[in-house]
Amino acid sequence: MGRGKIEIKMIENTNSRQVTFSKRRQGLMKKAKELAILCDAEVGVLVFSNTGKLYEFASSSMENILSRYNKAPESSELTTIENVAVEHESQPKVNELRAEVALLRQVQSRLMGKELEGLNFKDLQQLEHQLTEGILAVKDKKEQVLLGKIEKSLLQEEKVSLENEALREQIEELRRSSRHCQERALALENSVCDSDTCLRLGLPVDTSQNMIIPKMESTSNDAQNTIVLE
Repeated sequence: MGRGKIEIKMIENTNSRQVTFSKRRQGLMKKAKELAILCDAEVGVLVFSNTGKLYEFASSSMENILSRYNKAPESSELTTIENVAVEHESQPKVNELRAEVALLRQVQSRLMGKELEGLNFKDLQQLEHQLTEGILAVKDKKEQVLLGKIEKSLLQEEKVSLENEALREQIEELRRSSRHCQERALALENSVCDSDTCLRLGLPVDTSQNMIIPKMESTSNDAQNTIVLE
């Protein structure tokens, strides 16, 4: 027993509509693949869901197919009897696909807040629910992106802080080294000045250690000086 003909109109139930979309989309892609393989044809199919998700199939490259389509003359229609017969046989499918495309365009327009005429309260509620879910998904994605940027910024800030701390330590080490060099230079300068002073006073200086050697008179001279004084 054959199936009854389905009336082509939008399915009111959201779940049923989604199931039908999934099945028919898979069937469409399968037929397109078979057509490309069996007939050595170049086939490209683009499908947008009511949520804006893209599904596509291309027998070779979608860019090449679209480029070829744009360059094809508008008068490239089937003119032979055989082609006309094939077109006549496939016309119901073509009409069905055209109706689905028109329906998808209408759904897309309604998601953008257009073509809302003729919708009842229940339809508007379903549309609002879809939009709410879409907005929540967009907000979640936006929060993830912002958190990722914040985390990256914190890592960069920590890296810069560590680099600054390392530079401070290097500067402090250079300062300590500079003070040490200045102290040594000052000590050397003072020792040189003491040596010059000793030389002016006629005192002997130990140049190896920069020490002043006291000048001592012999004991014999002291004895002589003592006798003379007496």
